[in-house]
Amino acid sequence: MTLFAPDYAAAAVRPSPNCGARRDCNAPDLIILHYTGMESGQAAEDWLCADESQVSSHYLVHEDGCVVQMVRECDRAWHAGSSFWGGIEDINSHSIGIEIVNPGHTHGYQPFPAVQIASVVALCRDIATRHQIKPQSVLAHSDIAPGRKIDPGERFPWGALHAAGVGHWVAPEPVGRDVPLGLGAQALEVAETQRRLKVYGYRVDVTGVLDEASRITLEAFQRHFRPERIDGLIDRSTTRTLQRLIDGLPPQHEAADHGIYHNRD
Repeated sequence: MTLFAPDYAAAAVRPSPNCGARRDCNAPDLIILHYTGMESGQAAEDWLCADESQVSSHYLVHEDGCVVQMVRECDRAWHAGSSFWGGIEDINSHSIGIEIVNPGHTHGYQPFPAVQIASVVALCRDIATRHQIKPQSVLAHSDIAPGRKIDPGERFPWGALHAAGVGHWVAPEPVGRDVPLGLGAQALEVAETQRRLKVYGYRVDVTGVLDEASRITLEAFQRHFRPERIDGLIDRSTTRTLQRLIDGLPPQHEAADHGIYHNRD
Protein backbone atom coordinates (compact mmCIF):
# COMPACT_ATOMS: atom_id res chain seq x y z
CA MET A 1 0.00 0.00 0.00
CA THR A 2 1.33 3.40 -0.99
CA LEU A 3 1.31 6.28 1.43
CA PHE A 4 -0.49 9.36 0.09
CA ALA A 5 -0.88 12.99 1.11
CA PRO A 6 -4.11 13.57 3.06
CA ASP A 7 -6.95 15.38 1.33
CA TYR A 8 -7.93 16.81 4.71
CA ALA A 9 -4.94 18.59 6.19
CA ALA A 10 -5.68 17.58 9.81
CA ALA A 11 -5.82 13.85 9.04
CA ALA A 12 -3.18 11.23 9.68
CA VAL A 13 -2.84 8.67 6.87
CA ARG A 14 -3.07 4.89 7.10
CA PRO A 15 -3.79 3.43 3.64
CA SER A 16 -6.35 0.67 3.23
CA PRO A 17 -6.09 -1.81 0.36
CA ASN A 18 -9.88 -2.03 0.12
CA CYS A 19 -10.65 0.54 -2.55
CA GLY A 20 -10.79 1.10 -6.29
CA ALA A 21 -11.65 3.60 -8.98
CA ARG A 22 -14.96 5.46 -8.87
CA ARG A 23 -17.39 4.17 -11.48
CA ASP A 24 -19.19 6.54 -13.81
CA CYS A 25 -18.63 9.39 -11.38
CA ASN A 26 -15.75 11.85 -11.34
CA ALA A 27 -16.28 13.39 -7.90
CA PRO A 28 -18.29 12.60 -4.77
CA ASP A 29 -21.64 14.29 -4.22
CA LEU A 30 -22.68 12.52 -1.00
CA ILE A 31 -21.21 12.19 2.48
CA ILE A 32 -22.24 9.05 4.38
CA LEU A 33 -21.80 8.90 8.15
CA HIS A 34 -21.41 5.57 9.94
CA TYR A 35 -20.52 4.34 13.39
CA THR A 36 -17.90 1.61 13.70
CA GLY A 37 -19.96 -0.70 15.94
CA MET A 38 -16.86 -2.37 17.37
CA GLU A 39 -15.48 -2.57 20.89
CA SER A 40 -12.59 -0.16 20.27
CA GLY A 41 -11.47 2.44 17.80
CA GLN A 42 -8.17 0.69 17.22
CA ALA A 43 -9.93 -2.56 16.38
CA ALA A 44 -12.11 -0.69 13.90
CA GLU A 45 -9.12 1.05 12.30
CA ASP A 46 -7.24 -2.25 11.98
CA TRP A 47 -10.29 -3.95 10.41
CA LEU A 48 -10.83 -1.19 7.88
CA CYS A 49 -7.20 -1.55 6.80
CA ALA A 50 -7.10 -5.37 6.69
CA ASP A 51 -7.08 -7.17 3.33
CA GLU A 52 -9.45 -9.85 4.56
CA SER A 53 -12.15 -7.43 5.73
CA GLN A 54 -13.01 -6.19 2.22
CA VAL A 55 -14.39 -2.99 3.79
CA SER A 56 -12.98 0.49 4.17
CA SER A 57 -13.95 4.12 4.47
CA HIS A 58 -12.28 7.33 3.44
CA TYR A 59 -12.00 8.56 7.02
CA LEU A 60 -12.21 7.33 10.60
CA VAL A 61 -12.86 9.77 13.45
CA HIS A 62 -11.71 8.52 16.85
CA GLU A 63 -13.43 9.37 20.14
CA ASP A 64 -10.68 11.87 20.99
CA GLY A 65 -11.26 13.68 17.69
CA CYS A 66 -8.23 12.33 15.84
CA VAL A 67 -8.95 11.79 12.14
CA VAL A 68 -7.37 9.03 10.06
CA GLN A 69 -7.67 8.93 6.25
CA MET A 70 -7.52 5.45 4.74
CA VAL A 71 -8.67 5.99 1.14
CA ARG A 72 -8.02 8.97 -1.13
CA GLU A 73 -11.13 11.02 -1.86
CA CYS A 74 -10.64 10.49 -5.59
CA ASP A 75 -10.99 6.73 -5.04
CA ARG A 76 -13.96 4.52 -4.22
CA ALA A 77 -13.99 3.20 -0.64
CA TRP A 78 -16.06 0.13 0.25
CA HIS A 79 -18.28 1.42 3.03
CA ALA A 80 -21.90 1.61 1.85
CA GLY A 81 -22.72 -1.91 0.68
CA SER A 82 -26.08 -2.50 -0.98
CA SER A 83 -27.69 0.91 -0.79
CA PHE A 84 -29.72 3.58 -2.57
CA TRP A 85 -30.38 7.30 -2.51
CA GLY A 86 -32.23 9.55 -4.92
CA GLY A 87 -32.02 7.07 -7.79
CA ILE A 88 -28.34 6.22 -7.22
CA GLU A 89 -27.51 2.59 -6.47
CA ASP A 90 -23.71 2.69 -6.49
CA ILE A 91 -23.39 4.87 -3.42
CA ASN A 92 -19.72 3.97 -2.99
CA SER A 93 -18.86 5.66 -6.29
CA HIS A 94 -20.76 8.81 -5.37
CA SER A 95 -19.76 9.29 -1.77
CA ILE A 96 -17.20 10.00 0.90
CA GLY A 97 -17.56 7.51 3.75
CA ILE A 98 -16.79 8.59 7.31
CA GLU A 99 -16.66 6.02 10.12
CA ILE A 100 -17.17 7.46 13.61
CA VAL A 101 -15.85 5.40 16.49
CA ASN A 102 -18.72 4.24 18.70
CA PRO A 103 -19.44 0.75 20.07
CA GLY A 104 -22.91 0.91 18.55
CA HIS A 105 -26.05 -0.93 19.57
CA THR A 106 -24.31 -4.30 19.77
CA HIS A 107 -21.56 -3.29 22.20
CA GLY A 108 -23.24 -0.69 24.41
CA TYR A 109 -24.29 2.33 22.37
CA GLN A 110 -22.82 5.53 23.85
CA PRO A 111 -23.33 9.27 23.33
CA PHE A 112 -20.80 10.76 20.93
CA PRO A 113 -18.17 12.88 22.73
CA ALA A 114 -18.24 16.62 21.97
CA VAL A 115 -14.61 16.62 20.82
CA GLN A 116 -15.37 13.83 18.37
CA ILE A 117 -18.41 15.65 16.97
CA ALA A 118 -16.35 18.83 16.58
CA SER A 119 -13.90 16.87 14.43
CA VAL A 120 -16.74 15.34 12.39
CA VAL A 121 -18.13 18.82 11.78
CA ALA A 122 -14.76 20.24 10.70
CA LEU A 123 -14.11 17.29 8.41
CA CYS A 124 -17.56 17.39 6.80
CA ARG A 125 -17.39 21.15 6.28
CA ASP A 126 -14.02 20.81 4.58
CA ILE A 127 -15.19 17.98 2.30
CA ALA A 128 -18.50 19.66 1.47
CA THR A 129 -16.76 22.92 0.60
CA ARG A 130 -14.14 21.34 -1.63
CA HIS A 131 -16.63 19.10 -3.48
CA GLN A 132 -19.65 21.43 -3.31
CA ILE A 133 -21.75 18.79 -1.55
CA LYS A 134 -25.25 19.98 -0.65
CA PRO A 135 -26.48 19.91 2.97
CA GLN A 136 -29.23 17.39 2.12
CA SER A 137 -26.56 15.06 0.75
CA VAL A 138 -24.99 14.44 4.18
CA LEU A 139 -26.69 11.19 5.17
CA ALA A 140 -26.75 8.35 7.66
CA HIS A 141 -25.83 4.81 6.66
CA SER A 142 -29.34 3.93 7.82
CA ASP A 143 -30.84 6.38 5.31
CA ILE A 144 -29.29 4.62 2.34
CA ALA A 145 -29.78 1.06 3.65
CA PRO A 146 -33.00 0.99 5.75
CA GLY A 147 -33.49 -2.19 7.72
CA ARG A 148 -29.99 -3.44 6.94
CA LYS A 149 -28.20 -0.67 8.84
CA ILE A 150 -29.14 1.57 11.79
CA ASP A 151 -25.96 3.62 12.19
CA PRO A 152 -24.92 6.16 13.29
CA GLY A 153 -28.14 5.79 15.26
CA GLU A 154 -30.64 7.82 17.19
CA ARG A 155 -28.04 9.30 19.56
CA PHE A 156 -26.13 10.97 16.78
CA PRO A 157 -26.53 14.77 17.17
CA TRP A 158 -27.75 15.79 13.72
CA GLY A 159 -29.14 19.03 15.12
CA ALA A 160 -25.71 20.05 16.42
CA LEU A 161 -24.16 19.31 13.03
CA HIS A 162 -26.79 21.40 11.28
CA ALA A 163 -26.23 24.29 13.69
CA ALA A 164 -22.56 24.16 12.73
CA GLY A 165 -23.35 24.22 9.01
CA VAL A 166 -23.39 20.50 8.21
CA GLY A 167 -26.40 18.58 6.88
CA HIS A 168 -30.08 19.26 6.33
CA TRP A 169 -32.27 19.16 9.42
CA VAL A 170 -35.27 20.75 11.10
CA ALA A 171 -36.35 20.60 14.71
CA PRO A 172 -38.71 17.59 14.75
CA GLU A 173 -42.40 18.12 15.35
CA PRO A 174 -43.12 16.88 18.91
CA VAL A 175 -44.77 13.49 19.23
CA GLY A 176 -48.45 13.96 19.97
CA ARG A 177 -51.36 11.80 21.08
CA ASP A 178 -52.83 11.21 17.64
CA VAL A 179 -53.44 7.60 16.65
CA PRO A 180 -50.84 6.63 14.04
CA LEU A 181 -51.49 4.68 10.87
CA GLY A 182 -50.05 1.22 11.32
CA LEU A 183 -48.89 -1.70 9.21
CA GLY A 184 -51.44 -2.53 6.52
CA ALA A 185 -53.15 0.85 6.60
CA GLN A 186 -54.54 2.04 3.26
CA ALA A 187 -55.13 5.76 2.89
CA LEU A 188 -54.29 8.81 0.82
CA GLU A 189 -52.08 9.91 3.73
CA VAL A 190 -50.02 6.74 3.32
CA ALA A 191 -49.51 7.41 -0.38
CA GLU A 192 -48.59 11.03 0.29
CA THR A 193 -46.05 10.03 2.95
CA GLN A 194 -44.52 7.48 0.60
CA ARG A 195 -44.33 10.11 -2.12
CA ARG A 196 -42.61 12.58 0.20
CA LEU A 197 -40.08 9.96 1.32
CA LYS A 198 -39.33 9.24 -2.34
CA VAL A 199 -38.97 12.94 -3.12
CA TYR A 200 -36.52 13.31 -0.27
CA GLY A 201 -34.39 10.44 -1.61
CA TYR A 202 -35.45 7.19 0.05
CA ARG A 203 -36.27 4.09 -1.97
CA VAL A 204 -39.99 3.51 -1.52
CA ASP A 205 -42.89 2.46 -3.73
CA VAL A 206 -45.93 4.76 -3.69
CA THR A 207 -48.70 2.20 -3.22
CA GLY A 208 -51.00 3.81 -0.67
CA VAL A 209 -50.51 0.78 1.59
CA LEU A 210 -48.22 0.88 4.62
CA ASP A 211 -46.37 -2.34 3.90
CA GLU A 212 -43.32 -3.69 5.72
CA ALA A 213 -40.84 -2.09 3.32
CA SER A 214 -42.43 1.33 3.85
CA ARG A 215 -42.50 0.81 7.62
CA ILE A 216 -38.77 0.02 7.63
CA THR A 217 -38.07 3.12 5.55
CA LEU A 218 -40.11 5.23 7.95
CA GLU A 219 -38.05 3.84 10.83
CA ALA A 220 -34.88 4.99 9.04
CA PHE A 221 -36.36 8.44 8.53
CA GLN A 222 -37.40 8.68 12.17
CA ARG A 223 -34.01 7.48 13.42
CA HIS A 224 -32.37 10.41 11.63
CA PHE A 225 -34.99 13.16 11.82
CA ARG A 226 -37.49 12.24 14.61
CA PRO A 227 -35.68 9.95 17.07
CA GLU A 228 -38.09 10.55 19.96
CA ARG A 229 -40.12 7.54 18.78
CA ILE A 230 -38.88 5.07 16.17
CA ASP A 231 -41.79 2.81 15.27
CA GLY A 232 -42.20 3.05 11.48
CA LEU A 233 -45.78 4.31 11.82
CA ILE A 234 -47.33 7.36 10.24
CA ASP A 235 -48.26 10.05 12.74
CA ARG A 236 -48.58 13.83 12.65
CA SER A 237 -45.08 14.34 14.05
CA THR A 238 -43.49 12.23 11.31
CA THR A 239 -45.45 13.71 8.40
CA ARG A 240 -45.00 17.31 9.51
CA THR A 241 -41.27 16.86 10.08
CA LEU A 242 -40.92 15.28 6.64
CA GLN A 243 -42.91 18.05 4.96
CA ARG A 244 -40.84 20.76 6.64
CA LEU A 245 -37.66 19.10 5.42
CA ILE A 246 -39.00 19.02 1.87
CA ASP A 247 -40.14 22.64 2.15
CA GLY A 248 -36.54 23.54 2.96
CA LEU A 249 -35.08 21.90 -0.14
CA PRO A 250 -34.07 23.88 -3.23
CA PRO A 251 -36.96 24.18 -5.73
CA GLN A 252 -35.16 22.06 -8.32
CA HIS A 253 -34.58 19.13 -5.93
CA GLU A 254 -37.48 16.94 -7.06
CA ALA A 255 -36.94 17.47 -10.78
CA ALA A 256 -33.16 17.27 -10.68
CA ASP A 257 -32.73 14.38 -8.28
CA HIS A 258 -35.85 12.30 -8.84
CA GLY A 259 -37.09 12.87 -12.36
CA ILE A 260 -34.52 10.58 -13.97
CA TYR A 261 -33.34 7.55 -12.06
CA HIS A 262 -29.85 6.16 -12.51
CA ASN A 263 -28.77 2.53 -12.40
CA ARG A 264 -25.13 1.88 -11.67
CA ASP A 265 -23.28 -1.36 -10.98
